[in-house]
Amino acid sequence: MSIDISSLNTHPALQGDWIDAPHHLLSIGDLSLELGEQIKNCLVSYVVHGELGDHSKPLVIFLCAIGSIHHRLDFLINQSHTLDIKNTRIIAIDALGNGFSSSPSNSKEQPYFQFPKFTIRDMVESQKKLLDQLGITHVNAIIGASMGGMQALQWAVSYPDFMDYIIALTPMSKTTAWASSMTRAARECLASHIEMNGSYDPDKAWLAWLPIMQMLAMRTPNQCDEQFIDVTQIQDWYEQRLQWWKGMNFHPLDWIYQSIAYDAHDVSQTASFNGDLAKALRSIRAKCLISVPSLDLFNPIEQAIHSASLIPNCLLVKLDTNWGHMATSALDASSTEAISKAIDSLTGL
Repeated sequence: MSIDISSLNTHPALQGDWIDAPHHLLSIGDLSLELGEQIKNCLVSYVVHGELGDHSKPLVIFLCAIGSIHHRLDFLINQSHTLDIKNTRIIAIDALGNGFSSSPSNSKEQPYFQFPKFTIRDMVESQKKLLDQLGITHVNAIIGASMGGMQALQWAVSYPDFMDYIIALTPMSKTTAWASSMTRAARECLASHIEMNGSYDPDKAWLAWLPIMQMLAMRTPNQCDEQFIDVTQIQDWYEQRLQWWKGMNFHPLDWIYQSIAYDAHDVSQTASFNGDLAKALRSIRAKCLISVPSLDLFNPIEQAIHSASLIPNCLLVKLDTNWGHMATSALDASSTEAISKAIDSLTGL
């Protein structure tokens, strides 16, 4: 049963590049997890752009990055023919652990630390069950950035005939030691500030996490030095960013759980691939686009480039940008244009 949750008081204020649409929540029942436990009464949140019942138009799935919600890829909507919502239907699905779909912070049956650990494959399984309940047996494209791109590649390995195209922006097919070191540092910043009942002081919890994840991991030294000419400017930015992030209402325990799934990601652990990454990636039948910036201090571009070389039909797009991991966001207009053109070129939808 789909429930309209647009009236719930959990959605942050709309940002300039976000596109509003009715929100829905669907129960997919108890979800069995890869690590052996279950999410009881698992709920999956999603947003639909366009008329879902209009089967004359292509159907595209948007997936969330770590610490983000269904607006993460709104910056791509209407930037290309493929993603013009006059031409295309889009379902943006909230990932497990993002505070909209089932998460430590919102589970009534398994609140906070009682919530079971999940993986990126579990995220994909929850999305597949959602689409099954919506009667969707095939989609034209699945698109994600960062952890969304990692989910997209997992989709391509787990369900190779379910989609025609995969667009994975700043992804990894297997999390590197460097990326897991970033998330571990950020987790350590958060863990000591969360009480067993889930309460926390947002000013203290996010203080050290913010420069690690929203500057050191997401940007590059060149971009930072171009934007901020002295320490006073960047300190002011951090204060403004703290207030903005607090307004997002993202619970630190949710971020911790998602980061644990992030660290464990490895498409080669799927089904019968037994850790053989090349075999897993060569099994992908969808046409793929992988996009990387010049430098990524969160998800090293070398891993994505290697992945692209192993996927049978994959277009690699290298973005000439100083924005690093944030190249796949509304902040970098030139990269958005390049990505949009590449999507049109790949799909022709």
